[in-house]
Amino acid sequence: MTTGRMIELAVAVLLLAAGVYFYRRRAKGDSYGSQGAVIMFVIAAIMGTHALGGFDYRPSQAELEAMQDRGR
Repeated sequence: MTTGRMIELAVAVLLLAAGVYFYRRRAKGDSYGSQGAVIMFVIAAIMGTHALGGFDYRPSQAELEAMQDRGR
């Protein structure tokens, strides 16, 4: 894992913790959570998935063979 990905993962964890804090801090009469907290959860999930390599391009075997055939 590169340094940039570790920083990205750390920021994702911080956003997740901030989202939990803001979600639990809602008003007593409010039956819904904070909309901002839910957005933080979504952003943290996307950043965490990206930091762990979930969105990296991995060509299939057929694509690899096609690229090798074009190179010849």
